[in-house]
Amino acid sequence: MHYIGAMSPTPDSALDPLVTPVLRADRHGRVVCCNQAFARWLGVSQKRLPDQPLVALEAEGDGLRGALASLEAADGPLRLRRVALAFLGGEPRFADVWLTREADGGILLEAHPVDEFPGEDPSRALPLALSAALKGLAHELRNPLAGLKGAAQLLGRRTSDADSRELVDLIASEVQRLTALVEQLVSPAPTRPHQPLNIHGVLEQVVRLAEQEAGWAVRLVRDYDPSLPPLRGDPDRLVQAVWNLVRNAIQAGAANVSLRTRAEYGVRIGEQVHPLALRMEIADDGRGVPEALAEQIFLPLVSGRADGSGLGLAMAQQVAREHRGSLAYRSRPGHTVFTLLLPLSPDDAGGDPEAAAAVATQ
Repeated sequence: MHYIGAMSPTPDSALDPLVTPVLRADRHGRVVCCNQAFARWLGVSQKRLPDQPLVALEAEGDGLRGALASLEAADGPLRLRRVALAFLGGEPRFADVWLTREADGGILLEAHPVDEFPGEDPSRALPLALSAALKGLAHELRNPLAGLKGAAQLLGRRTSDADSRELVDLIASEVQRLTALVEQLVSPAPTRPHQPLNIHGVLEQVVRLAEQEAGWAVRLVRDYDPSLPPLRGDPDRLVQAVWNLVRNAIQAGAANVSLRTRAEYGVRIGEQVHPLALRMEIADDGRGVPEALAEQIFLPLVSGRADGSGLGLAMAQQVAREHRGSLAYRSRPGHTVFTLLLPLSPDDAGGDPEAAAAVATQ
């Protein structure tokens, strides 16, 4: 039984006796208060929720935003099934949600928790938490990216020498890639079909980015296996993942960063054994992963630097999962290695050896 429709505007102290998680927002959709049951269920203090936008609590999709928009014209309470709610990138909680508009214009939300992952892989929690953490950040990035795009276009018109043109093209390419990433975070679209690609082309783009950021301060060592078959994947997402790993190494004070690729046979990734996989290692001689963060390093918003966002490694792990792979690491001061394992197939270029060779040399 739900309580919505039978309640008048009340402070959180009056809601506290209820065992059902209940939250109240003002007419503008900002949280006013919640009861203890809601705070315990969501894993957050009651004092931290007030003034938060109600829609910011939705960890996946825009069902809550749509329901709030149509609530004014609704004849009664609205019900949303299986909504994922989280606070600032925390672990999502799933519930059937009832919404009602109160007499003073406020909004009452009642959550009926449901099983979080019935019949599904619990590892989905990380992508959902990461999505919630990045949604707000994505909105803030749109305007700076638009400014960078305009500046690159103006600079391109004034540049004639080849070296400068190459740098301008790199800026434009990266702005385009980041803009696409931001749009995907704000309005998630179906994942693009994976296509055969040369993983060393991905690594070369990352090397160019590292050279521009670190200059001569870091020595980049390539150790590639040229015999690797093509990998089916999304090149933009892979560039983002590997760049996050390399950039972390640079920011950890590394003087040397090595990018190594090898073929590995009979590899177990999760519960599945793959006959052939790409083993990519990003090794550095920086400070290493702080021991206190060793068990949490892949969680969103966890960072060993005061100015770190804590999103890079979480995103890199998500990209590995998108490619049916895994990301792991070993670390001690002066020697850290992140290992990316991605399944490979000699048939990724359609079973045509000549096509596979063509992709591998691109």
